[in-house]
Amino acid sequence: MTLQEGRRVTLTADIGLADALAVTDGSGAPPVPVAGFLALAAGTAGTVERVVREERGESHGVREYLRLKSLFDSFGHAMPAGSRRQLEEQIAALEPEWTAHREQGPLLTVRVRFDSGFVLDGTPAHLFADAGGDAS
Repeated sequence: MTLQEGRRVTLTADIGLADALAVTDGSGAPPVPVAGFLALAAGTAGTVERVVREERGESHGVREYLRLKSLFDSFGHAMPAGSRRQLEEQIAALEPEWTAHREQGPLLTVRVRFDSGFVLDGTPAHLFADAGGDAS
């Protein structure tokens, strides 16, 4: 499921929030220690205000796969058989890591305003389920 701005969502799991508290009035005051704990129950409903799609970083193995694959695609036909076979083996060894990276896709985070007025921002999208309908 892909979340979209304006869609109604619900939390799919109970979550607890405990971290530094930041003033968001634009004063720039530094975060202060929290004197409590906020829990939101699964099923808590709200509206998606923003969706952020971030490409995941590439590991060394993924970068190496892309480099070797490009080399093979560009020059493999002109390589000596032994070198070409060695390059094919290196590519094949890195292919599972490349496939996993590609299947993982981008990291989606959302900003959700709950009906209670609480706002969660920068939250992984997989913690929410579409509740059907738009907020309008």
